[in-house]
Amino acid sequence: MTRHSANAGNPGIFFGFAGGLAVAVIAILAVIPTGVLAEETAEQTQAGNPDPLEPLNRKIYAFNDVADRYVVRPVAKGYNIILPKPVRTGVGNFFNNWTYPITIVNSFLQGKFGQGASDTGRFLVNSTIGLLGIFDPATRMNLPEHDEDFGQTFARWGIGQGPYIVLPILGPATMRSGVGLIGDTLVNPVTQLNDSSIRAKLVITWFIESRAALIGPDEAIRDAYDPYLFVRDAYLQNRRYLIEDRSAGDDEVFEDDFDADF
Repeated sequence: MTRHSANAGNPGIFFGFAGGLAVAVIAILAVIPTGVLAEETAEQTQAGNPDPLEPLNRKIYAFNDVADRYVVRPVAKGYNIILPKPVRTGVGNFFNNWTYPITIVNSFLQGKFGQGASDTGRFLVNSTIGLLGIFDPATRMNLPEHDEDFGQTFARWGIGQGPYIVLPILGPATMRSGVGLIGDTLVNPVTQLNDSSIRAKLVITWFIESRAALIGPDEAIRDAYDPYLFVRDAYLQNRRYLIEDRSAGDDEVFEDDFDADF
């Protein structure tokens, strides 16, 4: 199990979930333009423009970039320096495992019953034999890791993608995947712990671990001519890849965009 599993550091690319994610996403989506502007946004999206809110998105992206550059990334670099790689791998495995119910639930909701059974077995094996998920014996037992979420499930159900949006702190999303984050949070054991103190500590650690796993590959973004476009196009392409259950080799463009292990 890799440290940068999508369930551990997803769609926000650089940012993790917070305890009040559902409330935050609802609040953010609520301010997406309504009325005439909403109609114009829908028309542009249908016309093939995935990013009709680009002016607003760029401003939010700039805010996120400053927060990442001066706060989140330095903390993540310190995390990588202080903790040896085996420990970081174990922490990443732990969070990959305890967020894996998101994949299990959505495997079944998408009608992938065989995969859902395998995912359930993987979770049980790693939670027990793997010592709460710190180790990954399930992979060696031919129980492969999958990556499903409510955004993908909505796509399978025929719900449209909607416009591309950038959420403050959470990062890139689409209207569909943004709403899906709410469902992901509701079935995520980490964000549903009753003890708020333990929950907060786990979420903060998960946040840092998720970002730390991307130190290095993130240089590809900083070197891009237009980092905003790079992130947007990579995100949208990766979502198509996940929804269609394709391997990287099935799409030469996808493979080229992710040469830096992004």
